[in-house]
Amino acid sequence: MSRHKNPPEPWKSFLDSVDGMLTGAVELHCFGGFVVTQMYGLARTTSDIDFISLVPDHWRTQLVEIAGKGSDLHRTYGLYLDPVTVVTPPEDYETRLTPMYDGVWKRLRLLALEAHDVALTKLERNFERDRTDIQQLAAAGLLQASLLRARYQHELRPYLARAEWHDATLQLWLESYFPPD
Repeated sequence: MSRHKNPPEPWKSFLDSVDGMLTGAVELHCFGGFVVTQMYGLARTTSDIDFISLVPDHWRTQLVEIAGKGSDLHRTYGLYLDPVTVVTPPEDYETRLTPMYDGVWKRLRLLALEAHDVALTKLERNFERDRTDIQQLAAAGLLQASLLRARYQHELRPYLARAEWHDATLQLWLESYFPPD
């Protein structure tokens, strides 16, 4: 479902290099700016691929050495892979992952979080760029308020510290970015 068969440059060359350095299959569960631009077509810049998890997980250290911040590939392309550990994804996000650029690489496989799941990963941080992403995803018709609210209540809220704080943030998003029902 990626918007194009191959990522644009310099992403293509960067990811080709990552694939060429891997010695086994790796699957990244991606979200963040790379996904909202490459999968959902939002106009914004990013220089990293945020990922929640990878399969198999024992590749994490090697992958960060190959393509993480400060790696040779980062210095060459100005891009890097970022294993984000301070985000809480919705409980069943893995059932909704969508392949990005499927079949382009031999060992590397990128899977994108579904748009509502991407939105919910941004709830805890709630930076200005996160709110802009939510606003643009909603304006593009990629988010439904009722589904966002339901998924939050059933798959995310039970796992959050300070749930009341996040309730208020979600309510602000719903009032600001979605027309009244």
